[in-house]
Amino acid sequence: MIVALAAIALYLAAAIVLGTSLNQQERNGNRSWLPLAVLAMVFHGELHAEAWRIANGPDMHFFAALSLAALGMAALTTLMGTLGRMAALGVIVFPLSAMFALLYRLTGNAHPMALGWQLQLHAWSALLSYATLAIAALLAILLWVQERALRRRKFHRWLRILPPLTELETVLFRTIALGFALLSGALLSGALFVQDMFGQQLAHKTVLSLLSWLVFGVLLFGRWRWGWRGNKAVRLTLVAMALLVLAFFGSQFVYDVILKQH
Repeated sequence: MIVALAAIALYLAAAIVLGTSLNQQERNGNRSWLPLAVLAMVFHGELHAEAWRIANGPDMHFFAALSLAALGMAALTTLMGTLGRMAALGVIVFPLSAMFALLYRLTGNAHPMALGWQLQLHAWSALLSYATLAIAALLAILLWVQERALRRRKFHRWLRILPPLTELETVLFRTIALGFALLSGALLSGALFVQDMFGQQLAHKTVLSLLSWLVFGVLLFGRWRWGWRGNKAVRLTLVAMALLVLAFFGSQFVYDVILKQH
């Protein structure tokens, strides 16, 4: 429990320090949040590593997968905040990562799955794609809020902590492109290594994942061919992400949480 509490405390401390510096209009100038975030991720990773050592295998049940995806989101946010001007995402992502780490710790560990390297490759590429595209969904929401405020000529103070609209939009599509590539890899590895992808237990997950992949692909093509942007980009991003959440976490919630209680 000490490892989990350390991760949670450090995530929250990083969010508070980051929020304070942003409130003082320092944007990314103050990096005092960075070591806190890095340490939080180290403890978060150790939380999973400790469970795997005890169980002698990877744990991929519902709350474990959520926690790992949140860890990936925290890592991407830290990277984007360090190399770019998107540190403000940490105010949202770091508390979410703390919450999912806590839920994982409270729900205990499931029996380890016997996964070969092929299925582990599929699982990890899927989790990385979910984390990346979840960041894209948050960026889409920020883009919508920023564009809406500018159209109404409501120049709130918090707008100054975000990059200009065009830069935010560019970051959004780069993140979607990266997530789309990772999702493509996850689907390809699934087709190669997962038996009976369209079987009873996996059919809905496969179909929803393919639909999400298709929507993201259409959005990227529309951006390249017709310059899609603004509300259309936001709507398609959120629709695709909703399909992806239902594909994996929706079905896994039913199997790992609801059905196991009956």
